[in-house]
Amino acid sequence: MTTKGLWWKVAGVIIFIFVLIGGLCVPLRPGVTSSQPANAKNGDTLFMNVIGYNTHFSTAKNQRAWLKLDSIHAIAAKDFFGKNENEAVITFYIPKDLPTSEKVRPLTLIIDNELDGAFVQPNALFLTIEDNPTQSSSSWTQADLTNLSKASGLKFPYRNILNETIRNTFFHVALWFAMFILLIAGLYHAIMYLRTGDYDHDIQSASFNRIAILYGVLGLLTGSVWAKFTWNTFWTTDVKLNMTAIAMLIYLAYLVLRGSSADHDRRAKLAASYTIFAFIALIPLVFVIPRMTDSLHPGNGGNPALGGEDLDHTLRLFFYPSIIALSLLGTWMASLLIRYERLKEKIFLKS
Repeated sequence: MTTKGLWWKVAGVIIFIFVLIGGLCVPLRPGVTSSQPANAKNGDTLFMNVIGYNTHFSTAKNQRAWLKLDSIHAIAAKDFFGKNENEAVITFYIPKDLPTSEKVRPLTLIIDNELDGAFVQPNALFLTIEDNPTQSSSSWTQADLTNLSKASGLKFPYRNILNETIRNTFFHVALWFAMFILLIAGLYHAIMYLRTGDYDHDIQSASFNRIAILYGVLGLLTGSVWAKFTWNTFWTTDVKLNMTAIAMLIYLAYLVLRGSSADHDRRAKLAASYTIFAFIALIPLVFVIPRMTDSLHPGNGGNPALGGEDLDHTLRLFFYPSIIALSLLGTWMASLLIRYERLKEKIFLKS
């Protein structure tokens, strides 16, 4: 094997090892798992029990907390008691006067210390306004949200519900991206076979499609395991999941089609034509229909994906290399299948 043909395979292995080690070993940032109570009234003295994740509530020296109403109004905690590293009781006094006339307002909990940095829990408390209070902001401007601490070191974002399963982004999501890259390669060779009649293009198309189907099945399995941890079920009636399953069944039928005829030319033409049909069907099933309805799955029904709160810079350090690594490894596996099929073809021609 020449160095020219070896470097990208070695690169794929090295990058995938990098993703495995980093993706599984980099810790998550601190976050709030839960807080109680979830409701309060204006004028209440609130003792909020907070359960944290990867936090240092008992060892950090400068613990601060706020309940934030909007971009300019917040109230600071009166007391912060760390019962242990991941559990604290925070005392707030909710003013009677409010800068809003709305009857119910969600408040965001912000916690800050020198070890964990600053982290938030959106909609931690729903404030119900009673007794027609005076509309004033004097008690809501005392909280100083400047000079917040920053946690040191590389850490993945904490996402409530996802917790440690956010690491599956590097495998489940990356598998689908790599699958599409391989399917495009299979589509290209299918079109080239129909244009040229060169049987080698059929071999390459079939090889890329088979590895892509393998990635698709692994993507469904990793997604199902992820769903069990986040949705408490391996499968739901979610439109994204069902459309993806239908798309994979269409491609699984491709494997059946290739084995349905012993005639090389007829099988190659049917397989190439079916590859074009399957790829065209894949687009509306995976990218169009799920976006037309509500969906639990990120990226559909108005639920964003791969941006903003879903994918930050620390995740991108491993997510994009994972796509590259899986694409290179998939191409390597496809090249092995291509060499095997070419040998079979030579034996077939000689016999």
